[in-house]
Amino acid sequence: MHNPSRRQFLKTTSTAFTAALLPMGCSQSTESSPWFRISLAQWSLHRTFHSGDASPQDFPRMARQLFDIEAVEYVNQFYADRLSDSLVNNLQKQADSEGVQSLLVMVDGEGQLGADSEAERRQTARRHRRWAEMAHALGCHAIRVNAQSSGSYEEQMKKAADGLRLLAEDCADLGLNVLVENHGGLSSNGQWLAGVMRRADHPRVGTLPDFGNFVIDRDSGEQYDRYQGVEELMPWAKAVSAKSYDFDAQGEAVETDFQRMMQIVKSAGYRGWVGIEYEGNRLDEAEGIRQTRELLKRIQRGG
Repeated sequence: MHNPSRRQFLKTTSTAFTAALLPMGCSQSTESSPWFRISLAQWSLHRTFHSGDASPQDFPRMARQLFDIEAVEYVNQFYADRLSDSLVNNLQKQADSEGVQSLLVMVDGEGQLGADSEAERRQTARRHRRWAEMAHALGCHAIRVNAQSSGSYEEQMKKAADGLRLLAEDCADLGLNVLVENHGGLSSNGQWLAGVMRRADHPRVGTLPDFGNFVIDRDSGEQYDRYQGVEELMPWAKAVSAKSYDFDAQGEAVETDFQRMMQIVKSAGYRGWVGIEYEGNRLDEAEGIRQTRELLKRIQRGG
């Protein structure tokens, strides 16, 4: 964290974006009771972190100082080779010093929660434990997981529901929610994932609807209707991911009608955090985050 290149990155990027951010108005903490609040998913800066231009250990500071965002969602892959008590303590101290709330840890690469046998599902749940402990130590309310499985439509639904329930039971002592994102395969079929939620039938098992992850099969290009999918997943939503890729001249998202999508979110009675997850290529990551933030703030102001 004391690498000079990292300090220089924070200094130069903070200077570059301060002018762009200040005219946007006051920070959220000074605005009157918006119906949702804006957080930042760490994946929005994945190119920056993978390139070494900044350290994932500086994420809470970057969220606040570069974008004036007061809550963050971590991604486990940025810490997989260095997870330790010291790292988690440093993240927590940094978040506290910046007035940033840690919301959840997104967990990938720890096996199939919908594996074929119960023994395999239990083993996968155990592999998630270290990330659940990280989330708990940071004061998060949840971990985000995947509902990967194999077999028929019904078989996958049954196995995924069982794995999620096992994981939720394993995390009970930590007081964490276990959230599933539409994230490829059958999990990107809103009807299927809603069925998984009904089968799991656990108060701490929920969804994290993502506006953009509705590609069921990348090879064939099969997609699920994103508006229908989010509507189907909102009854179990304990977090929402505002995925963005690009913007038009009016500052509207190109791939997703954010006004329509956020009305679906609001109509479901959701009043929690909405996480920026910029994943485009035309704009640099900082600008993509800024434009997503501004679009969400316009929706906030519009009620």
